Amino acid sequence: MIKKLNFLLSIVFIIGLFNLLPVTKTNATNPAISEKAKVEVYYFHYTRRCATCQAVENEAKKDLTALYPELMKSGKIVFKSINLDEENSTAIAETCKAEGQSLLIICGKKRFDLTENAFMNARTKPELLKQEIRKTIDPLIK
Repeated sequence: MIKKLNFLLSIVFIIGLFNLLPVTKTNATNPAISEKAKVEVYYFHYTRRCATCQAVENEAKKDLTALYPELMKSGKIVFKSINLDEENSTAIAETCKAEGQSLLIICGKKRFDLTENAFMNARTKPELLKQEIRKTIDPLIK
């Protein structure tokens, strides 16, 4: 009886040790944020979109092109529109921590969520969205 108890305790102890070992994840198979681009702007959306949802995408893209034409051409700033209804969007949405329709700016490990500002201002006060985009990206590229 004692031998069985010692054996079971040993097994539990060994399993516990494996749970304490650090787990490292590689980005080799994960379509994570590319290292090539310095700043990536993501607009996550669903297939069905209202006028405001479309305005957020259009204004963000227009603002980036107007504010940073050379950086957009060179790929140092990129804009990606991701449809959350598509199967292949799950991994990038998880990587970016997008939980629904959102406008995110990501630079390395820094993540900026402009969703609230974008949805409040894209249709009625697009200049405020443009200011917020500039205020977020300028420190990242200098």
